[in-house]
Amino acid sequence: MSSTNPTENKIAGHAGAAELPSPTRVLRQFRVVFNAVKTHFRNVEKAAGIGGSQLWALSVVQQRPGIGVGELARALDVHQTTASNLLKSLAAQGLIALDRNGSDRRAATVTLLPAGEVRLGSAPGPFAGVLPDALATLDARTLVRMEHDLSILIAALEAGTAGADIPLADL
Repeated sequence: MSSTNPTENKIAGHAGAAELPSPTRVLRQFRVVFNAVKTHFRNVEKAAGIGGSQLWALSVVQQRPGIGVGELARALDVHQTTASNLLKSLAAQGLIALDRNGSDRRAATVTLLPAGEVRLGSAPGPFAGVLPDALATLDARTLVRMEHDLSILIAALEAGTAGADIPLADL
């Protein structure tokens, strides 16, 4: 069985890839995806000197000055503790300011400092990462199909939902 789609052959690794078993071809596709994600985050860290999750958080703070920790966690689709830890690290590096002027001293609003602007300017995009950016370009039907198929794969892995709110850059 040979594929007539040259892109499928290229992604699978070589012209004879269509002759490989389906699990091998799909595994190769996952490798391509993981490599693209890993390479992007490596380039981000090299250019900006901070990790991909921190860069994404900085970009959200830039877009939404005065954002709170809970809102940032929702924007990044991470647990609030993860967002809080990201912000503590960014504040320690002098990239953001945490303002706790309200009546609830636990609540903080976040603003980007000039050093944070510089870091954002030195980093390659997309700030959210290449995978979220690519997923955002897909049509609804494709996303629904992928969600369904990935749910089946997750069940086969017996992985549950552990790790669903961990940023890709931190995996």
